[in-house]
Amino acid sequence: MKISDIKTTSLQANFEWVIVRVYTDDGLVGLGECYYGSGLEAIIRRLKPVLIGEDPHNIDWLFQKMIRATSGAGSMGGLAVNAISGIELALWDIKGQALSTPIYNLLGGRYRSAIRTYADCGHGDEPTPASWAERARGALARGFGAIKFDIDNIAPERFADRFHVGLGRGWLQGQQQPIAKAEMDLIVSLVGAVREAIGPAVDFAVDCHWNYNTRDVITLAHELAPFKLMWLEDPTPPDNIAALKRVTDNSPVPICCGENHYTRHGLREMITTQAVDIIQPDVPRVGGLLEAKKVADLADIYYIPMAAHNISSPIGTLAAAHVCAAIRNFAILEFHGQDVPWWNDLVEAGDLLIQDGYIALPERPGLGITLNEDVARAHVRSDSAFFE
Repeated sequence: MKISDIKTTSLQANFEWVIVRVYTDDGLVGLGECYYGSGLEAIIRRLKPVLIGEDPHNIDWLFQKMIRATSGAGSMGGLAVNAISGIELALWDIKGQALSTPIYNLLGGRYRSAIRTYADCGHGDEPTPASWAERARGALARGFGAIKFDIDNIAPERFADRFHVGLGRGWLQGQQQPIAKAEMDLIVSLVGAVREAIGPAVDFAVDCHWNYNTRDVITLAHELAPFKLMWLEDPTPPDNIAALKRVTDNSPVPICCGENHYTRHGLREMITTQAVDIIQPDVPRVGGLLEAKKVADLADIYYIPMAAHNISSPIGTLAAAHVCAAIRNFAILEFHGQDVPWWNDLVEAGDLLIQDGYIALPERPGLGITLNEDVARAHVRSDSAFFE
């Protein structure tokens, strides 16, 4: 069996979903997904000559070949790893189909038959305790036993220019600005309202999106400690692991980080210095299934659990579920599609993925789902084509 073609399409949902198909000369087609980013389809097209004629079973070799083809030295990050991750997912789908077994069996077998998920609730409709409590109760009504909210974008003065001069400058304006007393009090009131609404048994995390300095976020962690949070996510900008470790060492709330780093090399220092309590790579971004498992296995040596970040369609979500099934130190998988009414419709009828907050792993070969092409075509981004 040889790789004969690679095609992509980009769908517009709550995020851009970049879907990949890898074709083989014996008719098997693998389905994958990349973490979003501008220019990904062009990168995948440039990688096609690297893969055409290769045996799709040799996944780790092809991963290294793609890394070398896009970086030269073999050490890299950014969009190229996003693109490689999506292709890697599709290769596993082909291999599972060829061997008539689910992907998780190819990763060492499964520790669990169902994958626990948490619902990302964003920041509510407006920054009021009543709005956040209503949003939280809505997630519980859908069957989730764990939720997350964003606390970093609730103060208008922090992101005053976000919608006027562009997202990039808006985000940068907020990073490391001191947390004003009024903002601190608002965060505490919002988090408190959610905890009161959901009760003590529901797991509850909050996300900072890298926006705070070390001193303020340590203070914030102490303020939020009474609410028994599952974790505080991405508290400081992602470049300085020593600063992150300072937060973790001084926080009464578990610290979770890792979605903004690429490959096991990018996450190595965070793990080996034990700068986090929970490691959180994004599978369609970090390098794919095998790379995510290598990250998890490294973290397992230090008894650090892995909670997979995930903003994907059902394709990337289920791909992440396969690797989550095959690692010992799995904690929980993110679900970010509450506000996409056609999220589950992207796969063929009967493939209801999340029920009562869990993904039941499929017994079918490979990834185990089939793309609903009619739904996909209806949501193709205006500047993309359907698998060309």
